[in-house]
Amino acid sequence: MSESELADLFERPPRPRLRIGVGAAVVLVLVVLAGAITLAALRPTPSLGALGEMSPTESLQLSATEPPVGEPSSEESTTLLVHVVGAVTSPGVYEVPSTARVVDGIAAAGGLAGDADPSLLNMARTLVDGEQLRVPRIGEAPSEPVAGGAGPTTGAGGAAGGGLVNLNTASAAELEELPRIGPAMSSRIIDHREQNGGFGAVEELKEVTGIGDATYEGLVDLVTV
Repeated sequence: MSESELADLFERPPRPRLRIGVGAAVVLVLVVLAGAITLAALRPTPSLGALGEMSPTESLQLSATEPPVGEPSSEESTTLLVHVVGAVTSPGVYEVPSTARVVDGIAAAGGLAGDADPSLLNMARTLVDGEQLRVPRIGEAPSEPVAGGAGPTTGAGGAAGGGLVNLNTASAAELEELPRIGPAMSSRIIDHREQNGGFGAVEELKEVTGIGDATYEGLVDLVTV
């Protein structure tokens, strides 16, 4: 056997082993890649909600601060109704915030009238739902606020405890508490009694301009002389 043949005999065996080693490495790499791809495919993809999900403690804290469905949040302002009468520009029932004060109720009614005496009122007092806020006129005594469902309060010359209103002594504010009697009509009643020396009988109400039979029938059982 020649030297070249001997050399080939000793050199050839490593080549197959090298090829086998490279092939095995390639197969191994492919197996690893396939496994990684399989794991990635099987792993669940987090949703946007899951990415922003809070811890259980944070969720409990947040739910504790949120109001139940259908209920207003604490930030939402509730309102109350107040009946403003007396020496204001526009007496009537007004809706004001739950934190409103006497000064807010007067502002809702258009402000004070020219003959109002605000010194008799506590402008900083908190209003109550359903109350009647009466602004006294100059010369009148202040009255306590009337809660919802109570009768009219008594000012100077008025009737007590929800009794009859005296046409000869009642103030304009007290007259305006009667049905269908507004500021203009109360002024006419007062002018009539001053011009005629007072009312001699309840029936004389019909002599006041603007008081017809229907208005009179609604007043006859509520007034006296």
